Amino acid sequence: MFRRFFLLVALAFAALSPPVGAQQKLVVAQSELSFVSKQMGVPVEGKFRKFEAELNFEPKKPEISKIAFTVDLASIDIGNTETEKELGKSGWFDSLKIPQAKFTSTAIKSLGGAKFEVTGKLAIKGNTRDVTAPITLTQAGGVTTARGEFTVKRLEFKIGDGDWNDTSLVANEVVVKLKLTMTGMSAL
Repeated sequence: MFRRFFLLVALAFAALSPPVGAQQKLVVAQSELSFVSKQMGVPVEGKFRKFEAELNFEPKKPEISKIAFTVDLASIDIGNTETEKELGKSGWFDSLKIPQAKFTSTAIKSLGGAKFEVTGKLAIKGNTRDVTAPITLTQAGGVTTARGEFTVKRLEFKIGDGDWNDTSLVANEVVVKLKLTMTGMSAL
């Protein structure tokens, strides 16, 4: 009798408390991956419409956490269809040959409170570089939002290669901004 009772309690507890990260999910409709570059000194804003994330983030134990992103490079949106087609070509993203950019975290550490530092490998066009992004988390109603930004140098990834190497035309630095909305994360 007690054995059955304890089994029922254990099953109920397991149903109410799934393992950390097991149900974490990116809410794509409320998330955004955008960027700002400069062309002849004028800011050009854009975003990627399609991206996915695998999340296993524990705010109280960030050192055991893992994050991975995949970005569909052909989903770029800068508000100009002709330029977007050009960006798919080999001198830029080469999205027909290498359709995705990937990020995989290698270390996550707490900076105190709801601030974290995420370091990882970013791969674009077969070129991989280390990047570090400060991230701030907010939580409300069972939803966690992560916001952060980091800068990449496009020429390190051979983006805008060839005729577009001239950084007076298109700046080398590109600021990447992210807003990721997630469900299933434990409390801060």
